[in-house]
Amino acid sequence: MIKIKKENLTIPNLLSLSRLIFLPVLFYYAINEMRLAFLIAYIILASTDFFDGLIARKFNQTSPIGTTMDTIADVPFYISTSFFIYKLHPEILRSPNMILLTIGLSIVGLSFIMSIILFKKPIMMHTSIMRLPAVLVFLLMIFSYFFDTANFLSAILIIYSIGFLEEIIIFIIYGEVHPDSKSIYHIATNKKPHV
Repeated sequence: MIKIKKENLTIPNLLSLSRLIFLPVLFYYAINEMRLAFLIAYIILASTDFFDGLIARKFNQTSPIGTTMDTIADVPFYISTSFFIYKLHPEILRSPNMILLTIGLSIVGLSFIMSIILFKKPIMMHTSIMRLPAVLVFLLMIFSYFFDTANFLSAILIIYSIGFLEEIIIFIIYGEVHPDSKSIYHIATNKKPHV
């Protein structure tokens, strides 16, 4: 039986967990092409990625387990978004986006493989450049409901690839660092991450 410590039952951790728990609902809506229900549910779930960190910092509830839970929730959520785009908006995946998506997912995979090999656990950095595409993906899913967002997706995929390349470089040069480090520059100049 898994025993959960009371101090880990915080609003930010529950928000992170909700992304995992309710992800199947998004799959149900996407597979059944319930576009409006999907859009509303996606907005709600994606918002938890913003609010978990905001609440944790504001109410001094940051913790290593919270950072880990956020990463564990982010990875399947944002990888699933690739499927949601494919299922609901396949027109925006036309060339060069399929190539960029393949390259981007390969870089993501390499980053996780490196962190597991080097640090015995998956690590997803929350650098400034990695936070930007998360917001842009959120907007992409909303805008795709109304507009052709193929070029917008291209920009997001390029930014994500750069962010994960920065993460790989950080792992190689600096080893395991605080996942909330703002950038390789901040690590190099020993600036403390904003926690």
